[in-house]
Amino acid sequence: MAAQRRAGSRAAASGGAGAGAPGEERRRRSSVMKGNSQKNSQRKWLKVAFLLSCAVLGCLLSRNYLFSEEGVTEVLAHHGEILKDKFIEVPCSEDYDSHKRFEGCTPRKCGRGITDAIISRGEAERIRRLAEKGLSLGGSDGGASILDLHSGALSLGKHFVNMYRYFGDKVRDIFTKEDFHLYSELRQRIQQKIALTFGISSASMYLTKPTFFSRINSSEAKTTHDEYWHPHIDKVTYGSFDYTSLLYLSDYTEDFGGGRFVFMDEGANRTVEPRAGRVSFFTSGTENLHRVEKVHWGTRYAITISFTCNPDHGIGDPVIT
Repeated sequence: MAAQRRAGSRAAASGGAGAGAPGEERRRRSSVMKGNSQKNSQRKWLKVAFLLSCAVLGCLLSRNYLFSEEGVTEVLAHHGEILKDKFIEVPCSEDYDSHKRFEGCTPRKCGRGITDAIISRGEAERIRRLAEKGLSLGGSDGGASILDLHSGALSLGKHFVNMYRYFGDKVRDIFTKEDFHLYSELRQRIQQKIALTFGISSASMYLTKPTFFSRINSSEAKTTHDEYWHPHIDKVTYGSFDYTSLLYLSDYTEDFGGGRFVFMDEGANRTVEPRAGRVSFFTSGTENLHRVEKVHWGTRYAITISFTCNPDHGIGDPVIT
């Protein structure tokens, strides 16, 4: 009987082990499936993370570089950002060698700068109102209207008139001494900024002509004066220019579309998106070949303020009597 019980116990033990084998197999398979599921989940999240990273990288790249039919365009200044100071140095061209050099002023360091820190948006709005008042007297039939407070030149239809002579006392009713004082103050700040950036004496620089307000819209050009979008070099076009600056008085994408300022470098374009109060400035030679994009909608306001190192080409601030 004892032997039978021991045999039965061994059989039971043997039967128990046999019965447990399928359970072990199920647990092993479950563990393998769970592990595979975790690996698949990890792969899926790695793929998602990779795609997100690519998207973020793409956004970062597209923020600074745009692709167009003309090639790569680098955005130097976005309209939505506020720049205290940005400066890009470029090699000087030989343009200055064909003109009389003025020590302490003629460019030996060349480049382009952008700042949102010297003119407030409130001041830009005030000076824009000055431009609007003056341009209300006339305006081009085409897309580009000019107002020059120094010479009095004003676009009128397909021509220009001297607004001081053409409108006489009416001009004095439109402008105030405070308007002209603000114009002079902002000009001086820009002049000092240029001098500081290029390491020259502000006193050695002179305001020169043409210095003017521009109002650009999408109207079809009627004369060559309306075709503002052609590439040009200020030193070649005007001769007297050594330093050029622009004070923007309206906002890209909010007040107008198109109309960005484009430096045309070999192999790439580099643009400045206008922002009210933003000042861009640069040496005027071939190293800064540039153009303005066509305005597609809205109205773009700006002031071009130019400086020379030659006192013979200097002009004074405009005055109203």
